[in-house]
Amino acid sequence: MTSRWDIYDALIDDLPEDVTVTVSDRGARWTRVLNSAGGVGSAWTMRGVSRPALSADLPDAGRPVRDVAALVRSWNLAEASVGLAAINSWYSRPEVAAEHGFVPTGAGLTWREVFDPYADAVEGRTVAIVGHFPFARRALWRAADLQTLERTPEPGDYPDTACEYLLPEADYVFISSSSFVNKTAPRLLDLAVGGGAHTVLVGPSTPMHPLLLDLGVDTVTGYIPDPEAASADTIKTLSASGEIGPGARMHQHRAATPVRQ
Repeated sequence: MTSRWDIYDALIDDLPEDVTVTVSDRGARWTRVLNSAGGVGSAWTMRGVSRPALSADLPDAGRPVRDVAALVRSWNLAEASVGLAAINSWYSRPEVAAEHGFVPTGAGLTWREVFDPYADAVEGRTVAIVGHFPFARRALWRAADLQTLERTPEPGDYPDTACEYLLPEADYVFISSSSFVNKTAPRLLDLAVGGGAHTVLVGPSTPMHPLLLDLGVDTVTGYIPDPEAASADTIKTLSASGEIGPGARMHQHRAATPVRQ
């Protein structure tokens, strides 16, 4: 990777040219995009609007997914959330994820169990989590040092600027994929992978693409919305509720001997 943008460009370049956006919804918590192939993508909604939008006068609906996906490069972070959701609307289709080597994590598993497979592995280790997951400590309590880094820190959290100091020293690093929206993901991956940490990307914002494994990520775990989410009415309802909605997790490991999911 020669540029921080290389990850984004590769994700966009692999999108089809003939698929369009049919619905784009910016909810208070989750931004969603529905495409003409029936795929629904999600991304954490960020509210940074200090910079002008790249496409303020253009509706998202009817535009090629590739064009809307390119908004992930925007420094208007609310708009970048739409771009990442458009990217995920393709890679979060079950058949596309399967073609890329992703497998179902298990029936009935939610994001509350995403850290559970690591409960034994982290014993006595230093663990860093980028993003505040309130259920992480329940699974990872055996860690010798459990560090949470957050842009808006709660009591006990480190500010996310501590990443430059903490991630290179960690044994396990879990990174929220909302970091793709605010453009911190490339640097966070550099710090974690470069420091030799077992590195995991988590959350419904995760692009399920194997290029992330090629960059040294050990596990990529993403989200497939249930088929009934592929309608404008359902998306509107989910947006109002603030919930991610029903769906299933899928994952892919890079390591030959992965932690069992």
